[in-house]
Amino acid sequence: MTESYAILSNDLTKKFGNVLAVNKLSLKIPYGKTYGLLGPNGAGKTTTIRMLNAIISKTSGNASVGGYDLLTQNEDIRRICGFLPESPGLYSKLTAKEFLEFIGELYYLPKDVISARIDELLELFDLEGRENDLLEGYSRGMKQKVCLCAALIQDPEIIFLDEPTSNLDPAAARMVKNLISELANKADKTIFICTHLLDSAEQLCDIIGIIVDGKLEIEGTPQEIIESVGAKNLEDAYLKITGASHIDDLLAWREENSIKHEVKNKKQRKKKRKYKNSR
Repeated sequence: MTESYAILSNDLTKKFGNVLAVNKLSLKIPYGKTYGLLGPNGAGKTTTIRMLNAIISKTSGNASVGGYDLLTQNEDIRRICGFLPESPGLYSKLTAKEFLEFIGELYYLPKDVISARIDELLELFDLEGRENDLLEGYSRGMKQKVCLCAALIQDPEIIFLDEPTSNLDPAAARMVKNLISELANKADKTIFICTHLLDSAEQLCDIIGIIVDGKLEIEGTPQEIIESVGAKNLEDAYLKITGASHIDDLLAWREENSIKHEVKNKKQRKKKRKYKNSR
């Protein structure tokens, strides 16, 4: 594998039993680019990001991240990557500062570096004055900010963000989007984002891939994707590629459930009448 790409995969596949979660995924993401992986729920986005971070093993295929082989050099991959999971876990009985110190020590950072990085990140995410409060008292948005701090504390070369603006208020979400842009443009970081927010993806990402049922359906710049399917905008392109039937399926599901509930209610009313008559 070549080191000219930050992330390179060839037929990367993951199965969970009989379920094919990711199907022969091939990526070539250059250094310094922001890549957005879009797709419906259950399409394979989170599975992809967890494989590339060496958190779960692949079923077949191969990949390299930062020039390190996914199979034989996974510790090196974890060392150079920052990762914000979709549902991050926090130790609620620790303070924000204690939690970030713990994360920094996992990367074997010197104590003075950890301290300096924590101060910088707490200021960046407007958490100063709350660093000594227990995490259990934090709001969901504040916890998300702490997790973003944890993903950045070792100054990673490659940053994986799974729904980075979830739980954040509009002002904090804007700050995170600005941070992503600066990390890519000024710090030359490679960023891999999974998101449902199409406007954010269009603004931030140099390259977008759309995955459906574990298969990468299309890849290119936002404009290339829009033009390739004759769409008006990225949202229109996304709906065409993933299938407008998703909306129809949702409406059909709601209608089917409504019918089922009505039938169930009729049966219950009938039983009640029989019970009353028997008395």
